Amino acid sequence: MSDYKYKEIYLKYNEFDLVCYDTGQSKNVETIFLLNGGPGLPCNYLRDPHLQLVNKGYRVVTYDQLGCGKSSKPKDKSLWNIQRYVEEVEYVRNKLDLGEIILLGHSWGGWLGIEYAIKYQNNIKKLILENTCGDMPHLIDELNRLRNGLGSETVKMMMKHEAEGTLDHEEYQAAITILNYRHLCRLNIWPKSIYDSLDDWNMNVYGTMQGPNEFLYTGNLKNWNRIEEMKDINVPSLITVGMHDELTPSCAMRMNNSLPNAKLKIFQNSSHMPFYEEPKSYFKILEDFLSN
Repeated sequence: MSDYKYKEIYLKYNEFDLVCYDTGQSKNVETIFLLNGGPGLPCNYLRDPHLQLVNKGYRVVTYDQLGCGKSSKPKDKSLWNIQRYVEEVEYVRNKLDLGEIILLGHSWGGWLGIEYAIKYQNNIKKLILENTCGDMPHLIDELNRLRNGLGSETVKMMMKHEAEGTLDHEEYQAAITILNYRHLCRLNIWPKSIYDSLDDWNMNVYGTMQGPNEFLYTGNLKNWNRIEEMKDINVPSLITVGMHDELTPSCAMRMNNSLPNAKLKIFQNSSHMPFYEEPKSYFKILEDFLSN
């Protein structure tokens, strides 16, 4: 648990509850609005390390997106689509009276941030896209390349289980575990906040939108691609990626080539979570971008 303080704010979104986390500084302070990964993942893992930004004078706001954490968890799968989540983000921004925001999206939160920026660019002062992509078919090609790093026999085994629907088999799960430790977080001991999120992951949301695991995309986002639309996002943008990231440097480069006002930083010793894997370097880059 972070030592930094925030207050929980409960909002009524249609018939559902959304739980927001706000460090509660005055309205004159710049607001960093965090959109965490998943989908269906509580915000703990992203919220806790970024709360330290209050010491730099920023207000930090995030929330458990519908379907996860302390927010409502309805069963209706039609709710799990990116356009509805865009309107949910805008609802939270309006209800908390945040004004112009610095939007930071990590992983799935980056896809959501891109989609939000396409529609609501005028509400964003700066955009930070972390360990994410703008082109899902390209990402799927990259994930297959990473899977090939396990060797041809292991890849054949994985494809067999995927074809037969036996993804819970121990040999398939062992391969996914190896990939997670190579490309999700390379620390020997994962921070508690990661487990706090993982232990409450809503796989109904995740499976509907993404797929059964980080390396197999079968959900309604599998054909999502906003590279062309990103050319019209003119706000100052920072793209960050780990050298060993599951959402690879090639994905980051594709976004960097589309955004007209972007900077790209690759963290050489990180995978998907540089804010845990290389926190000193990560926060220096982030704070430099925020202050300029």
